Amino acid sequence: MTETKRFAPQIKIPATYLRGGTSKGVFFKLQDLPEAARQPGAVRNAIFLRALGSPDPYGKQIDGMGNASSSTSKGVILSKSTRPGHDVDYLFGQVAIDQPFVDWSGNCGNLSAAVGPCAIHMGLIDATKIPRNGTATIRIWQTNIAKTIVAHVPITDGQVQETGDFELDGVTFAAAEVALEFLDPADDGEDGGAMFPTGHLVDRLDVPGVGSFAATMINAGIPTIFLNAKDLGYTGCELQDTINNDTEALARFEAIRAHGALRMGLIKDLNEASTRQHTPKIAFVAPAQSYTSSSGKAIDGKDIDLVVRALSMGKLHHAMMGTAAVAIGTAAAIPGTLVNLAAGGGEREKAPSSVRFGHPSGTLRVGAEAQLVDSQWKVTKALMSRSARILMEGWIRVPGEVLEAK
Repeated sequence: MTETKRFAPQIKIPATYLRGGTSKGVFFKLQDLPEAARQPGAVRNAIFLRALGSPDPYGKQIDGMGNASSSTSKGVILSKSTRPGHDVDYLFGQVAIDQPFVDWSGNCGNLSAAVGPCAIHMGLIDATKIPRNGTATIRIWQTNIAKTIVAHVPITDGQVQETGDFELDGVTFAAAEVALEFLDPADDGEDGGAMFPTGHLVDRLDVPGVGSFAATMINAGIPTIFLNAKDLGYTGCELQDTINNDTEALARFEAIRAHGALRMGLIKDLNEASTRQHTPKIAFVAPAQSYTSSSGKAIDGKDIDLVVRALSMGKLHHAMMGTAAVAIGTAAAIPGTLVNLAAGGGEREKAPSSVRFGHPSGTLRVGAEAQLVDSQWKVTKALMSRSARILMEGWIRVPGEVLEAK
């Protein structure tokens, strides 16, 4: 008689599912995770992968909370901060859809908007910081990139105000506005020049078999490679299907991204790019022009400063990543970058300067405070508004075999 194989039962882990900006993710409190997952390693990765439904060779994440896009295959761990002057530590994991890995190399700017509200919901914020009515100012330590984010969370009757009339292109329904400040968003090189890791505002990036491109490579918000749309044969007004249904185009973008990552010093070998999909981002820019967004909304070129399209995890993003928006705002404020030139060039209005750009779903405004100090550009903060909402709370259930991951 054949012995019946025994399988580990499912375990359940407290979790909250939130929308933040134009992204969604599963949020965990650090102390609610199994002990083996409270530190980096295989068990933590296995929980994130199984919770989101990855790796899925079908690319659908049917057996998890992911929704088959880079915007929805995300996980977050929050904990009460022990860092002076901060309220909550925020760790972000970008979960690959069809591959078995979690990328911890960068932040998610969209989900950053959900961190303050979720930290309050999870009881991680000192009650004295939450007014009966008004705004709670939450200082967040973003542990992936060692940066501070300040979230201004609206409070009504002692609770997070989630509903409201703030509209965000790429999100169907209005909600309450959460204003974000990304403090000192650029990398801190010892020589002060790491915002531009090559030392130049514009470089020539040679990609064998693909071409040679003018590129602005910047570390601000998230490492990003900016290209001119026209150099790629695009207008800058493309929507998702135009890019994502073109496998040759996606392969070209990945080759450019890999060579850019090497030039930026983010990887030591081109092969490493395949396991570092979250960073750097790659985006292309063009001067302001009118187009029709993915929702059918008419975008008037007179209402924007430039158009930008960005790729995330190998696909054109349906709107704009929050961290890439920080990079856009920063680069726009610095005369001579490709972003600045696409927006008309020269110095913008006095700090905090702001730029409104068009993306596939509509428009977004982001501000940045930039100044030239000792011949080096410094950015003290980038500002933008998003919204956030709890979609579901309770427990995530995952097969117990995750606890045996090696």
